[in-house]
Amino acid sequence: MDVGLNMSISTNSIDVAEIAAKAEALGFESIWLPEHPVMPVNTASKYPGSPDGSIPDYMSDMADPYIGLARASAVTSNIKLGTGITLIPERNPLVLAGAIATLDRFSGGRFLLGIGTGWLREETEIMGGDFDHRWTQARESIEVMRALWTQDAAEYHGRYYDFPPVQCNPKPAQEGGPPVILGGNARNVFRRVARWGDGWMPTAASPEQIAAGRAAIDELAEASGRDPSSIGITVFGQPADRELIGQFERAGANRVIVRLPDTTGVGALEEMERIAEAVL
Repeated sequence: MDVGLNMSISTNSIDVAEIAAKAEALGFESIWLPEHPVMPVNTASKYPGSPDGSIPDYMSDMADPYIGLARASAVTSNIKLGTGITLIPERNPLVLAGAIATLDRFSGGRFLLGIGTGWLREETEIMGGDFDHRWTQARESIEVMRALWTQDAAEYHGRYYDFPPVQCNPKPAQEGGPPVILGGNARNVFRRVARWGDGWMPTAASPEQIAAGRAAIDELAEASGRDPSSIGITVFGQPADRELIGQFERAGANRVIVRLPDTTGVGALEEMERIAEAVL
């Protein structure tokens, strides 16, 4: 079972390079950074992760994950580098494809593309996304990027993206592009994962939900002519609990991501040591 760390890098965080080097030295398999490019001042949307729907303050202060992971890649050699998550409808896939390919190449093929479509309608719409059909837009975006990563001259003609043949270089170090790992717990997620994803990454899931998800993905993958073993499960944002991680492994997960709650001082490095002692 692989164990990684997810964290939010803010204005007051210690250097992400220091965190990444420490994580690699301790034996973590991966680090993951989130994003909210902007946070609307006034919203009607409710945050699903809090009882009263209030949006945590830290969400308005997040460093860009791609720049953070690029910095992390420069001081590490083995640890994998993931987005947890990239809000795909909020990014232009032609620009993002080049950024991802560059990061993957510079890091020696260590990038993992965790994606989602968000819960904050106001943010998605400000950034130009179609909130009501955001997973349809996300699928098109991934199709665009995979075409750019694998073809000398790629073109695409869809609902959201439409362009003539273009060249996009460099190509990623990983053949075909980095793994695309879909976040979310919506009822259609298993069908999406089985059809066009390389993995599933739910948040706040129980071992029982992981076991049910594994069975559903396996059945749908086989029906689509895919090898179910090629589709992994990453359980995101879990506590540092060795027994719970073992339950996830027995349920069919391949990776568990433990949250590092604070990155604002030297105590963060000590907390990483405590987490490593508890779970590695």
